Amino acid sequence: MTIENPARRLAGSEHEKGVLLIIAATLAWSASGVYSRLLTTDVWTAIAWRSLFGGLFLLIPCLFLEGGISRQQWRSVFHPSGLAMIACQTFSQVCFIGALYMTTVANVTMIYATAPFIAALLGWVILRERVSRRTLIAGGISLLGVAVIVASSIGGGTGWGDLLALGMTASFALVIIIPRISPDVPSLPPTVVSAFLTLALFAPFGSVGSLDLHNWIVLAAFGATNFSLALVLFLAGAKRMPPAEAALIGTMEIVLTPFWVWLLFSEEPPVATFFGGAIILGAVFWHTAIDVSRSRRPHRA
Repeated sequence: MTIENPARRLAGSEHEKGVLLIIAATLAWSASGVYSRLLTTDVWTAIAWRSLFGGLFLLIPCLFLEGGISRQQWRSVFHPSGLAMIACQTFSQVCFIGALYMTTVANVTMIYATAPFIAALLGWVILRERVSRRTLIAGGISLLGVAVIVASSIGGGTGWGDLLALGMTASFALVIIIPRISPDVPSLPPTVVSAFLTLALFAPFGSVGSLDLHNWIVLAAFGATNFSLALVLFLAGAKRMPPAEAALIGTMEIVLTPFWVWLLFSEEPPVATFFGGAIILGAVFWHTAIDVSRSRRPHRA
């Protein structure tokens, strides 16, 4: 007779919940390309009002995460790290929507996949964190893939979009680094403020008159799921599983985001994107797969 350990069963159940939550977050993030292609308004209007809905829906998890809404929590936006987070988040969101409008979804997704490696480089430069040889190799290979994608866009009409995607990726890498500089500073309040700041900065350049019911619904769904829900699901799932495994599941977004757009809108990326994307995806998968393998090894006493 075997007696099942209740603690082990509970741990397995929590891990399964974590996997499902990370998958759900990845699916929500992967819908960004579909939302951008459903919109029929100009880029400035999309940037402004998608940010509004994202900020509004992000206020809900703020009630329950990072200590809830309090005066002390919201003072964090005036901390130097909070101000830096607001600036980077705002710049990243503007570049993100702009890139989706000016280049293929596949290009944006593949370039964005290099964010962990750029964050590792910035961590070494800013925090003097040690970067493993494996990360340097994977980062170098992935940047080679980016070079293939961007080089093919020169003169092809999508070069500016690819540069915006690169700007988004670099600024988001800073968003990853900033909380490690000041771990005690909450990250959600600055994110909410950045959303409303983006609205204030770019709404004057947009056209509210171009927003019919269709666009209002798409922008609301864009902000609610891709901006807010995905973040909350990922944070909840990441607490229940090793970070390396969560990152590995998250790499599905690299494939799913352009796949949905191809399936629904027949948007085919340039041939160079397949080559560059394969290089980037191979580097990301190789790097995270080794992390998962190492995290599952039994620790010796």
